[in-house]
Amino acid sequence: MFDTAMTLNDLMFLIKGAGMTLAVTAFAVTGGTLLGTLFGVIRSQINPWLALPLTFVLDIFRSVPLLIQLILANAFQAIAGFGWPPFTTSCIVLALYTSAYCTEIVRGAIEAVPTVTRRAARSLGMTWGQDMTQIVFPMALRVGLPSWIGLTLGVMKDSALVLWLGIIELLRASQILVTRLQEPLFVLLVAGAIYFALSFPIARLGGRLEKRWREND
Repeated sequence: MFDTAMTLNDLMFLIKGAGMTLAVTAFAVTGGTLLGTLFGVIRSQINPWLALPLTFVLDIFRSVPLLIQLILANAFQAIAGFGWPPFTTSCIVLALYTSAYCTEIVRGAIEAVPTVTRRAARSLGMTWGQDMTQIVFPMALRVGLPSWIGLTLGVMKDSALVLWLGIIELLRASQILVTRLQEPLFVLLVAGAIYFALSFPIARLGGRLEKRWREND
């Protein structure tokens, strides 16, 4: 018969770590989506040469491994004397990291809107702002949503790297229990189940939205 030394308090410790994972993910995805939308609109609407400095900066965040970004940001903010706690540093770095990918999602979704549709909207007297908010964004949302859902789930898993800054999120909490209980398979199985429980509703929500949009077409 299976026996484990894990107690209810240990399980609550994992759940508390999951709460930290959700908090970091929520801040990162919210900030990254807002910045990514702004940067995506800029990149899709102006000359590529004018957007080159922005593109170069975003390429850095896409190219450099996230762990290196976290460690360097934490070191530089300490040298600069900002005194940010690890949670703040993690959220800022993850938000910028997310924005770099979200920018391409938004840019691609906007450019997927047929040019003739936009020309028709402008010929009807719509301003640029009306064209973007009433025509482009609703259509681009349908194109970009699946990729954004995938990005959100990826950021949730990548948030495990903040353990290197001393934050006790879900993965770090499971490592602590593995060290104490010496039951790596069972502890990681529970941690994996919690990750699944966090991710599954997000994936299903995206699927339901896509299905509803197809039914309304």
